[in-house]
Amino acid sequence: MAEQPKQKAKVVPFKSRKCTNCGKPTVVEFMPFCSERCANLDLGRWLNGDYRIPTDEAPPDGAFSEADDDES
Repeated sequence: MAEQPKQKAKVVPFKSRKCTNCGKPTVVEFMPFCSERCANLDLGRWLNGDYRIPTDEAPPDGAFSEADDDES
């Protein structure tokens, strides 16, 4: 009997996505951003605390007191 050719796996290309900062097309190396600059800008926002989840809870006593800033 003759061998039937194996079915090849279906290749699905990535969807063209836009950078979450500037809207330009993304680059695989910096996904989901278009460049290292946009990735670093987003990282800076995380480190500065710009991305926060709002809550009604009060911070624990002694957390972030002004006395901690003056000791330096």
